[in-house]
Amino acid sequence: MKIDGQIALITGGGSGLGEATARHLAGRGAKVAVLDFDAKRGADVAHDIGGIFAHADVGDAASVAAAFAQVTGHFGQAPRIAVNCAGIGLAARIVGREGKLSLDLFERVIRVNLIGTYNVMSYAAQAMSGLEPLDTTERGVIINTASAAYEDGQIGQAAYAASKGAIASMCLPAARELARPGIRVMAIAPGLFHTPMMESLPPETTAAITANIPFPARLGDPAEFGLMAAQIIENAYLNGTVIRLDGAVRLPPR
Repeated sequence: MKIDGQIALITGGGSGLGEATARHLAGRGAKVAVLDFDAKRGADVAHDIGGIFAHADVGDAASVAAAFAQVTGHFGQAPRIAVNCAGIGLAARIVGREGKLSLDLFERVIRVNLIGTYNVMSYAAQAMSGLEPLDTTERGVIINTASAAYEDGQIGQAAYAASKGAIASMCLPAARELARPGIRVMAIAPGLFHTPMMESLPPETTAAITANIPFPARLGDPAEFGLMAAQIIENAYLNGTVIRLDGAVRLPPR
């Protein structure tokens, strides 16, 4: 699918990997809708790239439905590209100090990361199914964000790894189901990227993390995630699989 002129909806587009993807696709000529829970950051990015902003809580189906209606109403057509980058990376041990459990945190992470991704994918598929097919016979492409943690989750990441593992696992069945209307479904599993979450760590911690990355021995640039999303969009034979984007890193237990 050619990116130029297409409508692209990016969740979590106000920062990190979502922001980089929104900027990259806009630079390639896409009409971009930035969805984010943080209204200021989302609106700022949308303004910078000449797109629109839609406030949304991805974990709430009604909120996602309203955002899709807003985007479709603004552009006069549903998006053909949907990239799910909204997510949270909260960590806690299953049984913490003094026997404290982390069920509340687990529910919150699953709601935002997994249910949020499923909500957006569902509404995107519904909207794309009503579009006319392109010359490539495609109607749309959905890209979800898993994580290297879905395969090598670290101590304290049970909730996060579970949410990202589910995103990876539903990639193939979703692609098989949506093949009939001509909608591709892919997932990217990023490793350690230079995002706001990483920027909050002490320099010595970042140095220790980077030392574990084989090559290139550095944190990933969010722009490289945006580039990967663009490459998936343009390559019509990429479907139903998870691509690790991680510099060959395998995360240690802690």
